[in-house]
Amino acid sequence: MKKVELLSPAGDFEKLKIAIEYGADAVYAGVSHFSLRCHSGKEFDYETFAEAVEYAHKRGVKVYATVNSFPFESQLPLVENHIKKLKEIGVDAMIISTLGVIMKAKEIAPEIDIHLSTQANALNSWDYKAYKDLGVKRIIAARETTLKDLIKIKEKVPDIEIEIFVHGAMCFAYSGRCLLSAVQFGRNPNKGSCANDCRYPYTLYAENPETGTLFKLEEYKDGTYIMNAKDLCLINHIPEILSAGVVDSLKIEGRTKSPYYVGVVTKAYREAIDEWYKSGKCDCEKYYKEILTTKNRGLTDAYLVKRPYERHDTQNLETSLTYGEWQVAGIVNEDEESFMCKYKIFPGDELEILAPNDNLRECENKIGKIYKKDGKWYLRLDKILTLNGKELNSVHSGNQNPIKLPCKLPYLTFLRKKVEFSPNGV
Repeated sequence: MKKVELLSPAGDFEKLKIAIEYGADAVYAGVSHFSLRCHSGKEFDYETFAEAVEYAHKRGVKVYATVNSFPFESQLPLVENHIKKLKEIGVDAMIISTLGVIMKAKEIAPEIDIHLSTQANALNSWDYKAYKDLGVKRIIAARETTLKDLIKIKEKVPDIEIEIFVHGAMCFAYSGRCLLSAVQFGRNPNKGSCANDCRYPYTLYAENPETGTLFKLEEYKDGTYIMNAKDLCLINHIPEILSAGVVDSLKIEGRTKSPYYVGVVTKAYREAIDEWYKSGKCDCEKYYKEILTTKNRGLTDAYLVKRPYERHDTQNLETSLTYGEWQVAGIVNEDEESFMCKYKIFPGDELEILAPNDNLRECENKIGKIYKKDGKWYLRLDKILTLNGKELNSVHSGNQNPIKLPCKLPYLTFLRKKVEFSPNGV
């Protein structure tokens, strides 16, 4: 049986490394130009992207480049040059939305695979076959597609790869075809500059056209999040997705999300996938609980297993963001002997360890202790010492001095601290 690919977001070089360390088989990223996340501000330039591709390839991980925006006529020479640059860098595939860019990419770089973006809204076997005949190797299914439809499509077009989103932000508009942010901010979502207007609270009014009277309709004190879709989470459906045998790649959304999000969600899906292939079963609720430690807008399984009209729980009308109970307190450096503080830590604090692998061991010395309790690993720092030997009463995220560990932990291990957030996230 061919094993499904786990595809994770790489919004910058650090996130690419985290995705790889936490179990991704492939990552997707962009160089901002002609990518639908061009305003993330943290993506690569050509030089760092080339370094990232080389880094990934050395570890057996594929890199897919996003070229999925909708270019205007004046931008075509720039798109052509961009494709040539990606060819030189040696990406494994380009994710593209439009027919013209597909054809130009096949002309310039025929050796590079083409993946059809979900923005193209491929929903049926006619679409899949047409794109396959044009040289597309993989289709990223429209998020409105059901698993039942994908099974039928694969029967009719067996030699096309299918990729589905299993986790991440959902757009309230049909497959992301929205101009709300263009109306309010002049930022075109289909050019990669969405301002996420659907996440804002809105106040509703009813107008009497005969009198011009406005009546304010208010459901919640601070406004109603009438267009705020919950985040997609299909971790509990991993068994039925994999047993269907028609999906080639499971994709996690989130190039603009935090490094912690990338690590936690990638690790959860990696372990759920591996558990199913090993035993035919999955204790998926365990991984679902782990995902809840990340910030989210509420979670939904959306439309893969149910039609949209059958769903009444895909929106979060009360808030645009729900905070988990955990805060990242630190992340382990490449020397594996120190970490950078990301929150605030005091002597005696108990920090839970989230590591990319199981190469952990218990230890105790004057600096502190690494130990296992109730099946989980923890770090307690009795002394907060910098690498140059200075002892601190506490350490906060603004401190750029590496802090010593009692003993080694794997590179990019997260240290997290249980905290309580108020409803507004403070």
